[in-house]
Amino acid sequence: VQLVESGGVLVQAGDSLRLSCAAFGLTFDSYYMAWFRQAPVKEREFVADIQQSGRMAIYADSVKGRFDISRDNAKNMVYLQMNSLKPEDTAVYYCAAKMNYRPYPAKESDYEYWGQGTQVTVSK
Repeated sequence: VQLVESGGVLVQAGDSLRLSCAAFGLTFDSYYMAWFRQAPVKEREFVADIQQSGRMAIYADSVKGRFDISRDNAKNMVYLQMNSLKPEDTAVYYCAAKMNYRPYPAKESDYEYWGQGTQVTVSK
């Protein structure tokens, strides 16, 4: 199984950015997909999760109303649309996959597969 993130760049505060994650080697539409992030000297934190059908998603309070997670099961892709970016959104963003439902709030240990991460930097 391989998850490959892309789309991370340097942007200015207030800008928008879309991250992508391509999944290989798993039955994609059987998995919940999620985005986590890790800022320097901080622990990895949950950002958003989307169920297999794409009809329901969960967001961290810090990004609710600004970020949107979506998926395309035909292409084995998951996306994170990030709007109104803030400097505190600066982090390495990771894509993750889990087979089974786990109660929220989501934890790293709930997810079986992880990507290598993509850096998002938001300047003031």
